[in-house]
Amino acid sequence: MLVSEFHYDLPPELIAQHPPATRGASRMLALSRSTGAFADHLFTELPQLLAPGDLLVLNDSRVLPARLYATRSGLHTQHKSPEPTGLIEVLLTELLANAEGHNDWRALVRPAKKVQPGETLHFAATPGGAPLLAATILSTGDFGERTLRFAPAPDFISIVERIGHMPLPPYIHRDKHLPDTAEDRERYQTVYSQQSGSAAAPTAGLHFTQEILSALTARGVELATITLHVGLGTFQPVRVADTREIHLHSEPYTLSAETAQALNNAFRDNRRIIAVGTTTTRTLEHLARIFESTHGTLSPTNPLALEPHSGSTSLFLSPAPDGDDNFKLVRGLLTNFHLPESTLLMLVSAFAGREAVLRAYAHAVAARYRFFSYGDCMLIT
Repeated sequence: MLVSEFHYDLPPELIAQHPPATRGASRMLALSRSTGAFADHLFTELPQLLAPGDLLVLNDSRVLPARLYATRSGLHTQHKSPEPTGLIEVLLTELLANAEGHNDWRALVRPAKKVQPGETLHFAATPGGAPLLAATILSTGDFGERTLRFAPAPDFISIVERIGHMPLPPYIHRDKHLPDTAEDRERYQTVYSQQSGSAAAPTAGLHFTQEILSALTARGVELATITLHVGLGTFQPVRVADTREIHLHSEPYTLSAETAQALNNAFRDNRRIIAVGTTTTRTLEHLARIFESTHGTLSPTNPLALEPHSGSTSLFLSPAPDGDDNFKLVRGLLTNFHLPESTLLMLVSAFAGREAVLRAYAHAVAARYRFFSYGDCMLIT
């Protein structure tokens, strides 16, 4: 299919610049996979729209404040500019496995042309302040990608937490002097986040409150968590015309023993597995494909038998040319509204049908829903 087939028109004023005043006070558009019918709801109605016995799977990855500002070698003591715009912006997107124990990261750098292999960057808490971290550029990639090796530092993550800024997407506009706010540091994080490492929030989870989670449990909905750290791919636009040419960056995940058993039990009992977000969906469907690659096609006589493990996935889900349903585990999806022509919109279209999804999006635009990370959401069942 062509990427252009996933286009829709969105008035810029519908792109949410801030979260709702109260967490959980979002609107929710419910879409039926079987009929294509949709209806307007509030997110607080989610427990009533799910059934006792449903397994709701959430991504508990925690966003690292991974947007850092650096000075180049020899400049960190010269106080060239007090403003972030005069510095090198570094967005950490993935910690790289390294057998020698080095602290290597994949990153997006801006302006990239100034930052070449062999150069050292210095990171301070404030512009002109004493450097707290230093990193050498190891290699370059396309579209501003760089590989950095940080010098050993005690409590590296703690320092990043202190001097870094939330990696808000570019369509959320902040004053250049304030890359994020206190509100962003709280609200661009799910209430159940645990495992630090994402370069962007799993935004479908931003709507949940502890009260709504408790209401789900009281309803008889089972809750489970997986961890998938959102990486570089979420920041890269689609640069090809044909969806067959799309290749996603790999992202690391962890499946716990408790969640593996919960998934196995739900599949065996023919209970619905509902994914919170596209990150969770991709992880669950990756797990199903791993299982089938060694155990054969999933069926009542060949049930799911996942084991706890860690791995990585680059799974890309888009509508099948023959219209087949390629989803092995996920039978429901809670998701935000996504950018036109994005891989996330393609995944949602694969799950519910492109035409049905675009009709629902057209309704959301007409009904003035709020879009993207801080916006409203959809429940597709």
